[in-house]
Amino acid sequence: MLIKVLDLETTGMPPDAAVCEVGWCNVLGDEFGWNVHSPIAMIVNPGRPMPAEAQAVHHISDQDCEGAPQATEAYRMLMDGAEVFVAHNAAFEREFFAGGDRPWICTFKCARRAWPDLPSFGNQFLRYQRRLVLDHATAMPPHRAGPDAYVTAHILVDLLKEQNVETLIDWTRMPVHYPRVPMTHAKGKLWSEIDSGLLSWFLKQDHVDSDIKAAARTEIKRRDGERSRGRF
Repeated sequence: MLIKVLDLETTGMPPDAAVCEVGWCNVLGDEFGWNVHSPIAMIVNPGRPMPAEAQAVHHISDQDCEGAPQATEAYRMLMDGAEVFVAHNAAFEREFFAGGDRPWICTFKCARRAWPDLPSFGNQFLRYQRRLVLDHATAMPPHRAGPDAYVTAHILVDLLKEQNVETLIDWTRMPVHYPRVPMTHAKGKLWSEIDSGLLSWFLKQDHVDSDIKAAARTEIKRRDGERSRGRF
């Protein structure tokens, strides 16, 4: 199985942004396990000036992008032979590259389900927390597409030691897993520990993202089920 782990550097946040670098790392699976190949990275032309805020993150300049190919050229290479696409916070990459009909794995979502008690789930944190063995020079610098794809590829292989590809694809289709309340004065508490009024509050707030609302709904449904069983 050929899995392609990708990372994109951009001029900002979607929908008002464009890609300036595409990086990917092939992960090949066979009967002996999973092998991470060296990353590939391409600077591409975003077709617009590079904002200082974005350049301060990845240090890609207008001069770097001048004369570079379009992102579609890198996307054609990504599609070649890929059976599954992977990214850390795949929802971001999918704003720019849909990947055709191939399934996706989000290592951020999967890490939250596989290791829910960790204090953070960024790819660099997971690299060190999980004590991943990789080539330090290839993994640097962070916030560049090739090195970040390489780190994420090793996170994927770490996840695959515990779960199969199909399970990771299923987890990716689910909401982000929040075993504890991630915000407000109740941050850090189990959902079962907060009052019903706060659960209802989460559902009414426009600024609360859909995954947190899904966690609140799950807890409400659990409580409704307990009350129902108590009555009968």
